[in-house]
Amino acid sequence: MSQHKYEMMFIADPSLDDRALKKLSEQYLEIVTKEGGSIDKADYWGRRKLAYEIDGNTEGNYAVINYSCEPAVSDELDRVMNLSESIIRTKILRKDAK
Repeated sequence: MSQHKYEMMFIADPSLDDRALKKLSEQYLEIVTKEGGSIDKADYWGRRKLAYEIDGNTEGNYAVINYSCEPAVSDELDRVMNLSESIIRTKILRKDAK
């Protein structure tokens, strides 16, 4: 299987501070690195107002991560993040799709 490039944006619990947000994302990104993938760029936007209320939250901690891995690894990352209590929303886009 070949690796693909992905961009993931996730919104985490607004009560997390910067350190907790980075620790949380590193914990999930370990799924990618353990399977031979790489983290290309991590951009933490911090706390922002949400466009609409999600699960009672009006704010969230935003992070955008660019990474490369096999499709099955990205699917697993998405699955695990969607199960997390600390993650409000995730969106993963494949960047090298034709």
